[in-house]
Amino acid sequence: MSTFFSSQLKNLAPYTPGEQPQDQQYVKLNTNESPYPPSAGVIAALNDKEAADLRLYSDPECKELKKALAGYYGVEPENIYVGNGSDEALNFAFLSYATDGRGVAFADITYGFYPVFADLYHIPVQIVPLKSDFSIAPKDYYGLNKTIVIANPNAPTGLALSRDEMEGIIKANPDSVVVVDEAYVDFGAESCVELTKIYPNLLVVQTYSKSRSMAGARLGYAIGNAELIRDLETVKFSTNPYNVNRLTLRAGVQAIAEQDYYTENCKKIMATRAYTKEKLEALGFTVLDSRSNFLFAMKPGTDGGAIYRGLKERGVLVRHFDKDPIRDYNRITIGTPEQMDIFLKKLEELL
Repeated sequence: MSTFFSSQLKNLAPYTPGEQPQDQQYVKLNTNESPYPPSAGVIAALNDKEAADLRLYSDPECKELKKALAGYYGVEPENIYVGNGSDEALNFAFLSYATDGRGVAFADITYGFYPVFADLYHIPVQIVPLKSDFSIAPKDYYGLNKTIVIANPNAPTGLALSRDEMEGIIKANPDSVVVVDEAYVDFGAESCVELTKIYPNLLVVQTYSKSRSMAGARLGYAIGNAELIRDLETVKFSTNPYNVNRLTLRAGVQAIAEQDYYTENCKKIMATRAYTKEKLEALGFTVLDSRSNFLFAMKPGTDGGAIYRGLKERGVLVRHFDKDPIRDYNRITIGTPEQMDIFLKKLEELL
């Protein structure tokens, strides 16, 4: 770093994204992308006219997309925030609700951006350990009097709390914002969106990156009480009013119009997940009960890092986290059935 870099940031440990090889020589099962392309209408919507209009700024209010999302989720446009990926909504939530000395609470094993946001804004953190089976104990979050952030389903474990369990946490913290990160909710978990109509302290964050096959478009959104959404909009218009580009906005609207296509893809991914889990267990792996588009698995007595490296040498990328107590686990994105058969074949060769 340069000698000019802020002393307040010099110890910042940035988020480490999954490997993104540009030559595509791997079966890529490491970053939880969809194995299926966007719907035909989304691809058609990114036409020459839309490209020509890139000379114009995008709509800073994202009105058309907010209207489409509001109609789909049964809320009002004023209950929708649209962001440059769900990470932007999470970033702004940390900035908006935890920088006044209140602090933030999240699990010890969860999405790696949470501690980065906390460090970036010098937010006091309360780490809440998972149980020995890697599940979240809801009562551990009762009455914390801090901003609470929960990934549900959690990453990298894939485990999920029920809506009733999440509601218990929300009710037990009426004076604090509870942020529920639902990046993977469409793969078999229960969403808390309906609870945003009841609890003014609930903010639900979702993304187009996983179930809607648009990781490269960088589009996310938050749903919550209109006052919470105005908070996020205040931060947005104080930093980058044109935060979502024209093509992404257009694609986002069209994806909602073709939601049936994405729902079917989720069903296919869940079926492939069940097949892969069964095969892994037959090979002696312990596999958590995922409600996401990935599996978290380990083979007792086997080094998880060695499995990751061995698969990479054989042309298959998975995600390994080199820290306790998950060092022996690997996170395996669910691809097409053909991709998972290649993964299983290479894994058997390695073992």
